[in-house]
Amino acid sequence: MSDTITVQMAQRGVVTLPKALRQSYNLRPGDSFTLLDLGGVFVLSPRRSAIDSLADRLTQALIERGETLETMLQALREERERYASQG
Repeated sequence: MSDTITVQMAQRGVVTLPKALRQSYNLRPGDSFTLLDLGGVFVLSPRRSAIDSLADRLTQALIERGETLETMLQALREERERYASQG
C-alpha cells in the first residue's frame, strides 16, 4: 500500500487506522507499535524496535543469572570505588 492516507486524531489522541490497512497488514486490537519522531515526521511501525528486542534479551539473560537491581547497583558501587582508588 503506497497511497497517502489521511487520518484524524480523536479525543485523547486516538488515531484509527483504516480497515483496509489493518486487514492488509493483519493488525489486531492490542497490537503494539513503535513510533519514531523524526523531527516532526512520525513513523509508525507494527514491528518492535531492535532496541526493545535487545532490552528484552538482556533482561532475560540477567534474570537467568539471578541478577537483581540491587546486585547490579552493588556491583556498580564497587566498580566506582575501584576506579576512584586508582586515580
